[in-house]
Amino acid sequence: MPQISPYSPEIPIHAISSFGAMVCGTGLAAWKDAGSAPPAAACLRESPQDQESCSTLETEGTSIFKNLKLPSFSYMAGVEDNNGQEAHDLITDEEVADVRAALEKGDLAEAASTLKKSLESLENAKLDIAITGESGSGKSTFVNAIRGMEDEVDGAAQTGVVETTMDPTPYQYQNHSNVTIWDLPGIGTPKFKADTYLERVNFSRYDFFILIASERFKENHIQLALEIQKMGKKFYFVRSKVDSDLFASKRRRKATYNEERILNEIRDNCTDCLKEGGIDSPKVFLLSCCELALFDFQKMQDTLERELPGHKRHAFLLSLPNISVAVLQKKKEALRQQIWKLATLSCAIATIPIPGLSVACDLTILVTAMKGYLKAFGLDEESLSKLAKRFDKSEDDLRAVIKSPLVVKEITTEIVLKLMTKAAGAGLMAIGYALSTIPVLGSAAAGGLSFATTYYMLKSFLKEIAEDAERVLTRALEASVDS
Repeated sequence: MPQISPYSPEIPIHAISSFGAMVCGTGLAAWKDAGSAPPAAACLRESPQDQESCSTLETEGTSIFKNLKLPSFSYMAGVEDNNGQEAHDLITDEEVADVRAALEKGDLAEAASTLKKSLESLENAKLDIAITGESGSGKSTFVNAIRGMEDEVDGAAQTGVVETTMDPTPYQYQNHSNVTIWDLPGIGTPKFKADTYLERVNFSRYDFFILIASERFKENHIQLALEIQKMGKKFYFVRSKVDSDLFASKRRRKATYNEERILNEIRDNCTDCLKEGGIDSPKVFLLSCCELALFDFQKMQDTLERELPGHKRHAFLLSLPNISVAVLQKKKEALRQQIWKLATLSCAIATIPIPGLSVACDLTILVTAMKGYLKAFGLDEESLSKLAKRFDKSEDDLRAVIKSPLVVKEITTEIVLKLMTKAAGAGLMAIGYALSTIPVLGSAAAGGLSFATTYYMLKSFLKEIAEDAERVLTRALEASVDS
């Protein structure tokens, strides 16, 4: 069973030990016996920020090194998410075994090769989502909304009060092309009957189905759901346009209007109707495509996240439109879980030494990862421009709340090089100092320092831009309210 250090859940045991302690275990053991972090004198306290970084390192380091149990390398550590659930399904059992075997032999190149394949598999994971329902139920509007697009922009699905989709039409996410939303022809139309519908739309292509209704779910929805169930695929029901129901109810019953009661009535009515049709425990979500973040969107997102397999779940999370702080936090966690792989891979195939430091890493890997972070949070130039237009704000207004200087720059190897130097200088030089004072096997100790510096830099960058994304979202929503 994969194990996690209870003392530092941010850093998997193997990240410290299998990569670092394997080549300089004597040093870590010495720190552990001493019950303290590396000497504070090694920190470069050139600024208040550096002093803060050093203090943090000393505090965390003391806890880690005092309590750390060095592994026997008979297992491979997993990664935990914020709910305490292991997320090791993002790397297969076979991959874990291969990496473990490579580390036991001291073959970092082989371990790196396995990790590279794991990252590529995660990056290339495809997810195909089918959206269907009767004509006029808001299918195409939902397709646009879940991709964070308005109905009239380029690339949006065509919408209308009559059926506008005649063939299965794919729509990819702007920043995550491996996730495709398929707008299927409406069920119950003359051309597509429920009994032959799945064959006509190439049923096997899709990972799961979302069936939409703007009023009550009818016989066509039930027949289609039963066929999908029979073929072993998952399906979910979306009751759309609930904002219209609430508005109408408020106009008719001003004195007795109660939003929660009305929503419960709609949900219960849908659920009872589907159960009567033979569907056990139907999953029904109430949504408004005009205000996607309201009502049951978070509940639907959590359900899909829970029921999708690892690689597809990762793709789904990164593709979500940045419409709430909860979405941004989930993206941050999904990306954080991959940092140890990137840091290990970058250092295991180290090619570029960091001037003045005992550190070497592959900067290209880091540049690609950091550019991906910006896109995931919608902080790249194209995404910011679209967000500004959507909320009728200037880009300068949105950029004004961004604190990370890298958001307004093109990320290059030169910039990453400076960040690596800063990361080491701000506190991780303490590790380098301690390693240099303890007998090790030649210069192999640099492996631990390279990993620590790279891990720290990526983690810090991810934290900064996640916070920037929250500030940008808040500013955009404020603009929406003001307008």
